Amino acid sequence: MTTTFADLPLDHVRTLLAVVDEGTFDAAAAALHVTPSAVSQRVKALEQRTGRVLLLRTKPVRATESGAVLVRLARQVARLERDASAELGLRAEGEPTRVSVAVNADSLATWFLPALTRLPREPALCFELRREDEGHTATLLREGAVMAAVTSSPEPVPGCTVRALGRMRYLPCAAPDFAARQLAGPPQEAVADAPVVVFDRRDDFQDAFARRLGHGGASAARHYVPTSEGFVEAVAAGLGWGMVPQPQAEPLLRGGRLVGFAPDLAVDVPLYWQQWKLDSPALAAVADAVVTAAGSALRQ
Repeated sequence: MTTTFADLPLDHVRTLLAVVDEGTFDAAAAALHVTPSAVSQRVKALEQRTGRVLLLRTKPVRATESGAVLVRLARQVARLERDASAELGLRAEGEPTRVSVAVNADSLATWFLPALTRLPREPALCFELRREDEGHTATLLREGAVMAAVTSSPEPVPGCTVRALGRMRYLPCAAPDFAARQLAGPPQEAVADAPVVVFDRRDDFQDAFARRLGHGGASAARHYVPTSEGFVEAVAAGLGWGMVPQPQAEPLLRGGRLVGFAPDLAVDVPLYWQQWKLDSPALAAVADAVVTAAGSALRQ
């Protein structure tokens, strides 16, 4: 006998979501005002109905790939319920609608926040922004942790739509003194030994640029600076060279705090907006504001 979504009790699906969000069965039980035994029984029943393991019983509990599908379903159902309550006037007066979005640090530091200021005052919205590399934001969307994401992937996550936003241009930059000292020769040779600034240990951007120049990667002498503003400041302070977003680089280039050492080798990173395929007024309003802002801020 084939199991369909119609066969899955919504209270069981909501219980699965609570376990993932709270991290333990006991915490989920407290949040749902039921016993831990009831939580365990609901999850087991859901696993039996689907024929799949839905949770990894770790600390904290994590959803399996199959579990993530149901977690995403639970969040989407909750979103539709809240939208319906608002339209029917059943939500508490003044209660805002929460919208969760995954966004990369450079977009967050440059064009994304101004997009949110363009939203109308009604419906009232509040945001939960999750900062993540643009190459990994789609993972949060796939897991159901967010409703939308700025991502570098044009391939839509299952159950989502995708729209092109534009391209963020990155310029290879350094402080003037650093460039004169460390990058005096051809960049094809200089970047192999010059200290470099990177975002974190997952950041492969500077290494990819070095490989483009014919090297195996950037120098082993590297500084990790895990904020967009701090990254740019570290490059301007002379700690190392780095790929700086053009909106952040331009005022520093004009002011003489940065110089471009390979102006013909700028890198454009395409960005996309992915969101749940839901008829949600709140999500639609955010999407329109983001796409409009990106159209002005990013290269088209």
